[in-house]
Amino acid sequence: MNSEQIIAEIREANLTYLMLAQSLIRQDKAEALFRLGINEEAADILGALSAAQILKLASGNMLLCHFRVEDSLVWSLLTNHDIKKVGNPATNTLHANILMAGRVAEVL
Repeated sequence: MNSEQIIAEIREANLTYLMLAQSLIRQDKAEALFRLGINEEAADILGALSAAQILKLASGNMLLCHFRVEDSLVWSLLTNHDIKKVGNPATNTLHANILMAGRVAEVL
């Protein structure tokens, strides 16, 4: 994949993310804050963007969304990989979700 293709993929991901984020925010702001891992100020800005503004933001070459999973514990729980005591996969996923939700609360 060359640089031009990567930038095109980033732009497509940005547009998809912005459209999804705006839709979630407009449907249920509280749920959107939780699912997107953003704060209320960012949600207000995203929710108020026009279609032209979304297209302009999406056209940049920097990815606008980011992984909220930043540590090996959560990755291990989500993938059931490298866990010394591999427990119930559903329990591991629940534990990972609780950890991520706690981090969202820190942002808010």
